[in-house]
Amino acid sequence: WNTGTGRQIGPLIKGSDDWIWTIKYSPRGDKFASGGQDGMIRVWSKDGKLLIEIKGHDSSVKSLCWSKDGAYIFSGSFDQTIRKWQLIDGKELVVIRGHTNFVRSICLSPDGSHLISASNDYSVRIWDLETNQEIGDPLWHDDRVQIVAMSSDGQYFASAISGIDAKIYVWSLEAALKRPSDDHVSVFVHCQYLF
Repeated sequence: WNTGTGRQIGPLIKGSDDWIWTIKYSPRGDKFASGGQDGMIRVWSKDGKLLIEIKGHDSSVKSLCWSKDGAYIFSGSFDQTIRKWQLIDGKELVVIRGHTNFVRSICLSPDGSHLISASNDYSVRIWDLETNQEIGDPLWHDDRVQIVAMSSDGQYFASAISGIDAKIYVWSLEAALKRPSDDHVSVFVHCQYLF
């Protein structure tokens, strides 16, 4: 789409008959990845040419993010896993397990050292991407966590739950990385009710 005119500038892209849940542009903006109900990740050129199809998840791909250099894609799935893929050949490099329900949303810290995930298991978890291990205990919420997002400076991340008691939580990443396992209070910055 042309943001100035609101007109479609490229052809319609059809990769699957199933739902598409997520689309993310690469850091350079020269390609984008899509994920959906069929469990596939597809990478497209900016003009809509299919570059690669990546299969490995056992259920819907709900969230994607790119490494800073654009060489890797991370995916979160309803199969309760987070995976790291090598873009050049679609090779699965890492499978991260720990959530006990759907992984709905993932994001990377700006320096690429940590991944944050949100799940239907009512938790947000922080992962060290050098060891692929969870850091500390989960950050528990009152309901299924729908989405997580990182600030551009990497100091904070936000998470949100929906429903009758919809809330957005803001957390300090630095405090989360330094906290004792059972200390959620020093990590928590702010909570805003949406309704």
